[in-house]
Amino acid sequence: MKKDLNKYIVVLIISMLIQACAVGPNYHKPEDQTQQNFRYTSNKTDSIINLKWWEIFNDPVLDTLIVTALRENKNVLIAASRIEQARANVGYNKADYGPKFGISANAGKSTMLNNLHLDDAAQSFGASAVVNWELDFWGKYRRSTESAQAELLASFYGKRAIEIALISEVATNYFQLIDYKARLQISESTLALRDSTLQIIQARFDHGYTHIIDVNQAEIQKAITQLAIPNFKRAIAFTEHNLSILLGKNPDAVPTLKSLQDYVLPDTIPTGIPSEILQRRPDILQSEQLYRSQNARIGVAQAMRFPSISLTGLLGLGSNDLSNLVSNGLGWSAGASLLGPLFEWGKNVRRVDMEREKAKQSLLTYENTVLTALMEVDNSLIEMSTLREALTANNTIVIAASNASYLSRQRYYQGVTSYLEVIENQRQEFEAKLSYSENYQELLNAYVSLYKSLGGGWISEEEIVQYAQQKAAAGGENVGVNTIDKDSLDYSGQIVDLHLTPEQKQAKKEAAKEQRKLEKEQRKQARKNK
Repeated sequence: MKKDLNKYIVVLIISMLIQACAVGPNYHKPEDQTQQNFRYTSNKTDSIINLKWWEIFNDPVLDTLIVTALRENKNVLIAASRIEQARANVGYNKADYGPKFGISANAGKSTMLNNLHLDDAAQSFGASAVVNWELDFWGKYRRSTESAQAELLASFYGKRAIEIALISEVATNYFQLIDYKARLQISESTLALRDSTLQIIQARFDHGYTHIIDVNQAEIQKAITQLAIPNFKRAIAFTEHNLSILLGKNPDAVPTLKSLQDYVLPDTIPTGIPSEILQRRPDILQSEQLYRSQNARIGVAQAMRFPSISLTGLLGLGSNDLSNLVSNGLGWSAGASLLGPLFEWGKNVRRVDMEREKAKQSLLTYENTVLTALMEVDNSLIEMSTLREALTANNTIVIAASNASYLSRQRYYQGVTSYLEVIENQRQEFEAKLSYSENYQELLNAYVSLYKSLGGGWISEEEIVQYAQQKAAAGGENVGVNTIDKDSLDYSGQIVDLHLTPEQKQAKKEAAKEQRKLEKEQRKQARKNK
């Protein structure tokens, strides 16, 4: 018996030594094929170090809306749940590394034994502990865990991408809301002016100084302005509702603090160099990890082509009398098994081919994500440049149109010109003011788009503290947390909360316990209600 046991120990040691074997391709990071600088700027200085880039607008209302959205938005909460799901999946895959233990018990009574009929029924009782260990000889479980770990990282980056998109969407909707309110105010002030003009023209007509056509034209101009007011009221309501949903609450009014012209446009454009986008944009990092995950699945598919090797053991009790079950002593058995595919018409080979093609697709998706990111930056840069030029022209038009509108009204009241000149100049003034407001809003949102496309994102206060602690720990004993400027920490793809602390693990256990307790109470209440 001792000799047999030694054999099994030797087999076990050899099996553990060859665990390092893992079929399938190892992961290699995709090559950086970005250009040296963006098309529409030569600035290579990376100045996006302040993660809370929206603070450049100096609007506490916007700050509050963004913080609320990051805390309450449903898509962010869904992304956080996906992280926990991916974290559980890593543990689920790691569980296949070790042996599996089970328990078996049986009791029976029969008048048959080896196909022979017995006069008296024979009874039997048994209990045993069973262990089964499938050795990860080909690395199937290690590749599967590697894939799960990459998916976990991808879920973190996915959440970060959602947060960046959410911040940008909140800011964009907020500036649109201010713009719609500004254009509503322009329409209302223009309506008041045209109503006053209509009254004057009506009085002139009543005294025989003008024709009815002038009255009709003044009525048309007033109605045109009236038509714009409900359109902007509707746009304001829709935008407020959009913002409310982004904040994770019921549709409601949203306050604003400033007018568009109160926002100071930044003087410089902090772009950095294109290659930094690969470490800053979470959607690129997410795509890379998904490629890594799929690459590992090739190894899983290849491992399934080879035999699986398992060690089994059993330790148990048996008796035909329940009272003598324990006193009969322990029995044991041990063994090893090999089970593998022999001929399945190429099914397992095709499985590997499919996973390879999926990996190729994931790599192409990653490359396309990089190209799209670079395009978005260049689009934002040219958008900002052209919108600035347009704003200058719009400002000139507003000044000139306002002056022309005033002078044409004075000329008409003095009988020097016809009312057609007044109508044309009023129309140009109204459209110029609306266009200038929209132009200013688009320029503000172009800055938002630029920061989004560059990967300027959000890290919570808790994450910033954790990151500072990690930076301090990496700097050695001479670096303290208090010596690190937390506002200067930049986001370069770091995940500071990848691993749970003991306190977080305990909190998760307590939350799960409370959830089970709640479900138990709900089942109990459901039975009472029947």
